[in-house]
Amino acid sequence: MPTPSDAITLHPARSVAGSLRLPGDKSISHRYAMLAALARGRSRLENFSTGADCGSTLACLRALGCTIEQNSDTVEIEGLGPQLCPPTSPLDCGNSGSTMRMLAGILAAQEFPSTLTGDQSLSRRPMARIIEPLTAMGAAISASDGDHPPLAISGARLRAIEYSLPVPSAQVKTAVLFAGLLAEGETSVIEPLRTRDHGELALRAFGATVTRQKNRTAIAGGQSLRPLHARIPGDISSATFFLSAAALLPGSRLVLDDLLLNPTRAALLDVLTALGARIRILNAEDRHGELAGAVQIEHGELTGAKIAAAQTAALIDELPALAAIAPYTKDGIEFRDARELRVKESDRLAALARNLRALGGRVEELEDGLRIPGGQSLSGGEVDSFGDHRIAMACAVAALRARAPVTLRGASAARISFPGFFPALETILQR
Repeated sequence: MPTPSDAITLHPARSVAGSLRLPGDKSISHRYAMLAALARGRSRLENFSTGADCGSTLACLRALGCTIEQNSDTVEIEGLGPQLCPPTSPLDCGNSGSTMRMLAGILAAQEFPSTLTGDQSLSRRPMARIIEPLTAMGAAISASDGDHPPLAISGARLRAIEYSLPVPSAQVKTAVLFAGLLAEGETSVIEPLRTRDHGELALRAFGATVTRQKNRTAIAGGQSLRPLHARIPGDISSATFFLSAAALLPGSRLVLDDLLLNPTRAALLDVLTALGARIRILNAEDRHGELAGAVQIEHGELTGAKIAAAQTAALIDELPALAAIAPYTKDGIEFRDARELRVKESDRLAALARNLRALGGRVEELEDGLRIPGGQSLSGGEVDSFGDHRIAMACAVAALRARAPVTLRGASAARISFPGFFPALETILQR
């Protein structure tokens, strides 16, 4: 975790230009690694995420008996099949809620007890949302207060359920589907709003049959997985910050190569286009069910937007970057139905409001969102990541058009998803 002295100074920029190729998508990397562990044989995953969160997933899988070889951004995993090996100590998920929630779905079906722990930030994140369905399937899971880590899991022979998600969550959906793969019968998940579908696509890539009808996704238990050789597209959530910077700064033109373009994750491109940025998709291709291609973006005069309901669910990881450019738009941006941001690595709504105000911005913090007026000019000042990678990167974007330098405390939080973020940003800045 970052320390109070971990600070960098961010300077205003004139524009961004050039091209970037980003590390592999974090959401896909987590899921591919976990399913590679359950396949029989060796999977090879190229352009695997370099983020610390996905490193936590690999560490947990090693502790569960998987042989994993890593060379730069290529990871090879020797799968053990549906039954993993008992760990000799608690499984440390670090800062990664994805690791804890999705791995719990697999551990719920193992014939041994296990404990999932995490850092101070992860220990504050809600876990009842996975405890409820996995307990209904037959596992015994306890948390210190019924909701927060550490999680003690006693695996069992799982039975299929039909589960309606009370809150849209791709992580919970994936956890239940992974448990359903190892259960008896057909397990289904019903979503109130559509969430990212990487779990379903990953299961299919490894050879499982997954069906979807409207908002219901189902998987039959007892299916065997085959190993996979895949190149993971660039992380579109990390790309958000570069795309937002290009949309923000006059004269900018940026190309992001080999980027994930999954429709359940690409809503940001539609929003930036609606705001006024000029975007083109180049060389799109299907890759194991995931869409990948190059994105070219040019600056445009940004208007404003209101983001709510299903659009908020589709943009949940991208909202911090949009908040960072909102003061510079003509009409501002309002975010609603975003309570989920209060239980991320930080309370992101509070963190964004506090940081924008620290730079002289006007922000109205709502119970379920933010209202950020447009036409503002932010000053320099001092902001804080609050130990949250997306807040750190959002602050970097906001600083690019400020009137004076901005000091960011806790900048190394960015390593959770993108250790090379600040050097990559520097390569495309024009001053």
